Amino acid sequence: MARLKYYPLVSIITVNYNQSEVTCALIESLNKITYPNFEIIVVDNHSTEDDPTIIKKRYPEVVYIANPINYGFAAGNNYGLMRARGDYILLLNNDIEVPPGFMEPLVEKLEKNPGIGAVSPRIKFYYQPDTIQYAGYTPINPVTMRNFAIGYWEKDRGQYNEDRETAYAHGAAMMVPMRVVKEIGLMSYIFFLYYEEADWCARIKKAGYKIYYVGSTYVLHKESVSTGKMSPLKIYYQNRNRIVFMRRNIQGKEYVYGLLYQLFVAIPKNALKFLLKGKISFFLAYYRAIGWHITHLFSKEIHENPML
Repeated sequence: MARLKYYPLVSIITVNYNQSEVTCALIESLNKITYPNFEIIVVDNHSTEDDPTIIKKRYPEVVYIANPINYGFAAGNNYGLMRARGDYILLLNNDIEVPPGFMEPLVEKLEKNPGIGAVSPRIKFYYQPDTIQYAGYTPINPVTMRNFAIGYWEKDRGQYNEDRETAYAHGAAMMVPMRVVKEIGLMSYIFFLYYEEADWCARIKKAGYKIYYVGSTYVLHKESVSTGKMSPLKIYYQNRNRIVFMRRNIQGKEYVYGLLYQLFVAIPKNALKFLLKGKISFFLAYYRAIGWHITHLFSKEIHENPML
């Protein structure tokens, strides 16, 4: 970091929902980092199962935003973005913990490369720190709407230590220059949960910027603390928003093929599996996801991009 002439302010934004102790653990790790110029913004999405005010009581220096209702992950981050003062924005899931020197390589990459619009570090599993969760993403297939996290569940032997361009940053740990946010706008509110960062990255790339994976640094992710490994909520928003992403980013024949695949192959097949296993709530979540699109067939809200 000595190669940089100054330390630009980084606004670290995290969204809390019924996981105040987990969020406090993130802040505790951030208070030990070597980067000297940052602010922490915590957005509480109307936690009702614990007392989120302990965050502000324990860490009075934190900018604390209490939302009156749960607006979702995308909107929660947007509220933080609207309060941020930094030259760079770092979105961190509240179930992340960081090593002391994790920030410098991310800032250095963006400082030296103005054509990069977003970066993410290597993400490893908190409870298995020798195992990789993310070392970049493959592109989303426009028909199946599937992609893969590079390095997922591989032992970290240094094979992904090199920086390289990637299809998408990871929403659990994603740094974006504020000038890029001002240019492309905030995350779309339509997503609520899941796919919002992939859509944001798609907009960043449409604006002419590259997305980079920075392999010289890492964070540790506890993963799915708020939503659980599998739940009707997760199934509903993943499938609803997969089609929302299609409607916003895929055009022409690929959109038609993709929509047909989702409606008549992927969703029915997966829903049937849960039905046969007797998991009715999971089965119904798939069809609520389809029903949402029927009732929002001509909604202009789907294509809105809120500006900062």
